[in-house]
Order: sequence, then structure tokens, then C-alpha cells
Amino acid sequence: MSERDALRGREVVVVGGGFGGLSAACFLARDGADVTLLEKNEQVGGRASRLEADGFTFDMGPSWYLMPDVFERFFGQFGKTPSDYYDLERLDPHYRIFWKDGDRMDVVPDVEAMVETFDEYETGAGGALLDYLDTSQLHYETAMDDFVYTDRPRLRDWVDPDVMKAAPIGLKLVGTMDDYVADYFDSPKLRQLMQYTLVFLGGEPANTPALYNIMSHVDFNMGVWYPRRRDDDPRDGGGIGVVVDAIVDLAEELGVEFVTDSEVVEITKRRSGLHVETVDGDVYRPDRVVSDADYAHVERELLPEHERQYDDDYWEQKTYSPSAFLLYLGVEGDIDPLAHHTLVLPTDWDPHFERIFDDPDWPEDPAYYVCAPSVTDDTVAPDGHANLFVLVPVAPGLDDTPAVREEYREMVLDDLSENTGVDLRDRVVFEEQFSIADFADRYNAYEGNALGGIAHTLRQTALLRPRHRSKALDGLYFAGGYTTPGIGVPMCLISGEHTATALVEDE
Repeated sequence: MSERDALRGREVVVVGGGFGGLSAACFLARDGADVTLLEKNEQVGGRASRLEADGFTFDMGPSWYLMPDVFERFFGQFGKTPSDYYDLERLDPHYRIFWKDGDRMDVVPDVEAMVETFDEYETGAGGALLDYLDTSQLHYETAMDDFVYTDRPRLRDWVDPDVMKAAPIGLKLVGTMDDYVADYFDSPKLRQLMQYTLVFLGGEPANTPALYNIMSHVDFNMGVWYPRRRDDDPRDGGGIGVVVDAIVDLAEELGVEFVTDSEVVEITKRRSGLHVETVDGDVYRPDRVVSDADYAHVERELLPEHERQYDDDYWEQKTYSPSAFLLYLGVEGDIDPLAHHTLVLPTDWDPHFERIFDDPDWPEDPAYYVCAPSVTDDTVAPDGHANLFVLVPVAPGLDDTPAVREEYREMVLDDLSENTGVDLRDRVVFEEQFSIADFADRYNAYEGNALGGIAHTLRQTALLRPRHRSKALDGLYFAGGYTTPGIGVPMCLISGEHTATALVEDE
């Protein structure tokens, strides 16, 4: 029997339709399994859900299409390319930064132009940028080939001499990004620019390993893209939701069955085998189960105590990715000078990170992100209107009351107007808020974390993350942001592949 038939005759239930679950479902179906994916909500995609109302279409979660090589590789393993399903447009600028002292910078696809910009902020910083990016590219290629695409769940996988030789000289696995970036740049603003992506990894400069300098190669060299519908696709809207649809289309071509509005409330093993039960009383008895639901939720709520790998203390001691306060806004008129992706940053963002990781509280002077896809795509908003969402990273587990939200809404709109010149107050025709309690309710997210997992701190990287195989319940596997390689859409796609590979190996 070939590897591609290794699961022939096996029934697998995938719990959760985020990118990790979608990816695992595709690989398992390709390898012969009869796959059913159960999704709690009315649509698949996990945090990459879409909100459609009054002619507006919002990506509710991920909105940056980064690491296009990962998507090429994913579809390539099924004899496809992304262009079989969607088109890509490179954004220019990649994003725009407004600092709260009145300064502004565009990060553009032209690296030589960025060298000139860096030199304007600090003598010699342009050359330092090129050196930094050269190293970042080397680290990226090494990390992806030897440590990301190859799963290494055991210590002996890391102490192998061939693996140790693969790590390039200067790859600082134990230093922090804060210290690493400081070796290249003195300007606080340039340091911020080289580290802002850490928020998307659920970390901060002081607690994220220097390994993640690879994100600068992703940012500056590989570019920031926007997925669009193909001309022959009759569906509306662009953005990350288009990628979700593409993978669903692929999964259905491979024979995956999708069941939405089907929340799983129990996973266990009985005499007859594995038992998966939904809130409506539907029962599945598969040969294997892959969970892409929140790992902590599954362990603490869906499994009986004797089938859990980790106790409550384990989960309580973890450092989680931030949660978020989100405003989805449909507004009348234009929103110039906001770009498709805009960052609004205080010149000193340390107090904001302290409010997330050290002394949890709602930040008083927040750093935040604005996504305005209607700047690029006029299909996501009615004529004469703009579509945007504002995302403020906040600590998980905070009190999230209507009064707090309203107070924070007013503060954010004031801050946006003051620092970008865009006053939205009298032009909002559609609004929805989403924050800590909503992440907990919609995604069963531990303490309402927004990014779907634990942060990429030094003690929560690589083999120190929760494992793909359950060591307590034979036949149960995990995918998603808690596992390796970690948080983010590309990483979750790879996570699903690792999980499927583990299942095939165990057969």
C-alpha cells in the first residue's frame, strides 16, 4: 500500500475548521481517509471568519497575507497552485505607520527606497537594514527547511548532529528580539518597525526569541499581499476569507464532508472505540480524531480527567497570546490617509506591552492596527463607503463589560482622529464590536485570547509547545496555533500537515 493509501478505510473526525483543521482534513483525505469536519460555528475558517452586513464584508481575524511560499507549497502537495483558486495583489505600500508624535512612514516593496528611509532616521541604518535582511533571509530559509516544515517533537530530534550543523552561525535561539534588534539599530522607531510583527506571534520584544528576526525577511523581501476572487468566481469579497474558501473547495474536491453549527461537547474512548458527541446529541465513532479546537478547552472541558495530558496548573502557567478589542466599522465617505494596513504607534510602546504581559489592564496609550481593505478592493463596501476594522491588542482575561467597551471605543476613535486626521464619529453607518468575551464564546478561547494559542516565548517555542499526538488518549491528535510550528495562518497550515503526517506514521 502506498503512503497515499495509508488511511484507506479509516474514518477521521476533525473537530474545528480553522486553518489547522482545514489543512489536516485535506492531507488526511488525500491519503485515503474518510474525513468529516465538525465546526461549532455557522461557517468554517476559525478566527478567519467573515462578517457580512449592510453591503460590507469584513475579515474578522487574520487580514495579512504573508509568506506566499507556504501557500504555494500547501497547494502544490495536491497538484494545485493558489492561482487555481484566487489571485494575489502585492500591496504598495505594504503598510503605513503613524507615530503619535506626528511622524509618518510608508513601508514599500522597494527595499532600496527603504534603505534611504532608514538612513533618514539614523546614519548608517540603511546599510544595517541590508545586513539585517541578509541574515534574516538566511535564518528564514534554514528555519523553514530544517525546523518548521520538519516536525521535531522530541529532544533527540534537536540534538542530532545534522540538525545542529543546520543552524547557521549567529542564529541566536536564546537571546531576545529586543537585544538582537538593538545590535543593528539605535533609533527607537526603527527598532519598533523591525519588531511590530511580534504582536501577531503573540509576544513582545522582551520575551520573544531572536529566531523570529525571520519575520523581517517575510515583511521586506517577500511582501504583503491581498487575495482577490478570480474573475470566474461568482462569490463576493476579497481578503483572507477567499483563502478559506479555496481550501474548503480543495477539501471538498478531496471528499471531505463539512458539518457546521455542530459544537462538540465530548471526546472520549469507550469499549466500541473513540466517541465524539455534539451538543445536539449527534454521535460519531471514528477511528481517529484530530482536534483543531482550542487545545486548553479540549483538555479541560471535552476530555474526561483520566484522558487529559495536562492539568489545570499547566494551562494556568502558560503565557497566552494577547486578546483584542475590535471595532468593525462601515463608514460613509473616504478615509484618506489610511492605507490598506495602518499601524498607529506611541513612540514608547513598552507601557502597552506591560499592560498585556506584566500588569494586565486596558492600555492607556495603545498601539493599534487599522485594516481598511476598501482602499484596495471596492467590492467589500457599498459605493461611497469605506470598510475598516480597528484592532487594539489587550491582555486576555480582562473584565470585558459594555461600559468598558464604550469607554474604550471613545478613546480609540479620539486617538485615531488625533493621530491620523481621520474622524469617523459622524460617518459610521455600521458598527460591531468584538472583544475578550466574544473570543471566549465564539472560539472557546482560553481567557478570550485572540490569536488561538500560547505566545512564542523562549519557553514556549518548538518542542516546548503542546504536542500533536495525545499521550493520554490513543487516536487523538491536535493541530492549530497551540502546537508546532505555532501561531499564524501559514504556521497553522503547516501544523495541519504535521498532524496528518503523525497520524499516517502511526498507522
